Amino acid sequence: MASQARVIRTYSLLLALMLGLSGCASWFADEAPAPEVRLVKVEPVRVKLLEQKFKLYFRVDNRDDSDLTVRGLIYKVTLGNILLTEGESDEWLTVPPHGHTFFRISVRTNLWPQIRDVVDMLKKPQQPTPYRLEGELKTGLFIGNDVQVMRNGEIIPGDFIPERHR
Repeated sequence: MASQARVIRTYSLLLALMLGLSGCASWFADEAPAPEVRLVKVEPVRVKLLEQKFKLYFRVDNRDDSDLTVRGLIYKVTLGNILLTEGESDEWLTVPPHGHTFFRISVRTNLWPQIRDVVDMLKKPQQPTPYRLEGELKTGLFIGNDVQVMRNGEIIPGDFIPERHR
């Protein structure tokens, strides 16, 4: 009789746990719209033959009613057919509700193998160049909610080339 009561209690406990834990999934389900990430500027810092340094400026738009905590960005940036850079940033920032925040990442690259494509792009500096941003925005404070980033856009190279003083 005691063992039968123990079995019933065990099954009752397991049933209660299963029913209780099935509701946990809904605790973390987020119906909020995903944030948007855009590349807004590529600024040349130092350009040498075998190494180029750039600052990439990104804009993160929060379309939700609460603060958005960003823990970093995994990124791959392609200009036209040229892989400009790929990497990971661990910069933390908070984006206000229905607001946006800018952040920058310093990168190094070697565009020497694609020099002809770069020269062709710079021959027409006022012509828009398509870019592609792929990656993952790491969000959330305690529980990570990574957002896939896939964005196509255009930048105008001439906007970022400093004028030479004569």
